[in-house]
Amino acid sequence: MIRPSLMAGCAAIALFAVPILAQAQDTTALEARIALLEAQLDALKTEVQATHGEYVVQPSSGAQDVIRIEQRAVTPASPGPVGTSTEGFRIGDNTLKLGGFVKADYILSQYDGGDPTNGDAIRDFYLPGSIPVGGEDEGAAADFNARQTRFWLTTDGLIGGQKIGTRIEMDFQVLPGTGDQRTTSPSNLSLRRAFITIDNWLFGQEWSNFQNIAVLPETADYIGPSEGSVFSRQVQVRYTRGPFSISVENPETTVTPFAGGARIVADDNSLPDVTARYGLSRAWGEASVAGIVRQLAYETTGLGAVDSTATGWGVSAAAKIKVGETDDLRLMLSGGEGIGRYIGLNFSNDAVLNASGELEAIGVVAGFASYRHVWSPQWRSNLTYSAQRVDNDVALTGLMANRSAQSARVNLIWTPVPSLDLGAELSFGERELESGASGELNRLQIFAKYGF
Repeated sequence: MIRPSLMAGCAAIALFAVPILAQAQDTTALEARIALLEAQLDALKTEVQATHGEYVVQPSSGAQDVIRIEQRAVTPASPGPVGTSTEGFRIGDNTLKLGGFVKADYILSQYDGGDPTNGDAIRDFYLPGSIPVGGEDEGAAADFNARQTRFWLTTDGLIGGQKIGTRIEMDFQVLPGTGDQRTTSPSNLSLRRAFITIDNWLFGQEWSNFQNIAVLPETADYIGPSEGSVFSRQVQVRYTRGPFSISVENPETTVTPFAGGARIVADDNSLPDVTARYGLSRAWGEASVAGIVRQLAYETTGLGAVDSTATGWGVSAAAKIKVGETDDLRLMLSGGEGIGRYIGLNFSNDAVLNASGELEAIGVVAGFASYRHVWSPQWRSNLTYSAQRVDNDVALTGLMANRSAQSARVNLIWTPVPSLDLGAELSFGERELESGASGELNRLQIFAKYGF
């Protein structure tokens, strides 16, 4: 009786134990398979990212004038020989890179003070000093062009233990070519930047050290807030150490004749313009302050000869402040005396001649504010206001001198794929003379731009 009972009990235990053991084995196997699948998925994600890249928003820098969404390959960092690069190609001891963009614009403009002639620069970009004043109000005029197309070439390398680089940058914006829009719509190649860097030194043509291009707003227009911006490219020698830079730059003096008249571009300076700039970068954004001291000079010979010099000076503060994770506020405020050619594309002259043939510096205050809002990774907008006020002595300059200019613009830019921007911008600009006469410009600009 005992043995059959024991055998029956063992059989019952076996019936219950087998499913439990099988379930435990299945659970262990399932967990192992899940772990294996997770490892394979991680490896696949890493491979896809390394092959196709990811979309990232690149901030503007000294070497990039327009913010755009770019494609950047995500690859693990790996040590390599000094001076090597994963981009560009090698020529001797240098790494050479090519880049640029192609840009096509449609511009519809309406001027209430006259119609600029065909080929006038204001038909291609906002030039506040050229807004017509005193003429007849005409209908809107349309212009198509691709002259903002740009390309650049850079080299860098370690040569003799020193880091040496170069940059050559050109576009077609300023100089028209032979012919006109009736046939081939040509444009000549124009030099923008050409310089050499040796460690902390820069020699050649570059943006003025008095200017901070990192805070310029993103606009469809070539420059955007022209009247409120320091804007100058010229040959210079610059030394940079950390956040501080100092330079000596090409001098040039623009003069208003006594009682007014056509601008005189003097070529009589014996001393270079001297600039200094200090910049800082923090978690909230970046800012800079710059100063300039310059000689103003004008000399003529013969009857009524002029031989006069004066001193010009200026200060410019600029900032780009982060607002949330994607938006930012960009600001610039500049002022001084005898710095007219540096601000607003020479909206006002540096100096005016008095009755005795002596130069007197002209004062100016200018600035802009721009808010950039990112709607989504592919859509963004910029709202910008800019203004300049000139402190003329009308007894010397006359009533036809520029008194003030202001503009406002808003745009919407779409980046459907990396490096391709499609956008539209509405802008309003106004120029006023000391006489009280004024002219207005209303403009719609649509563009397509692809960077490479």
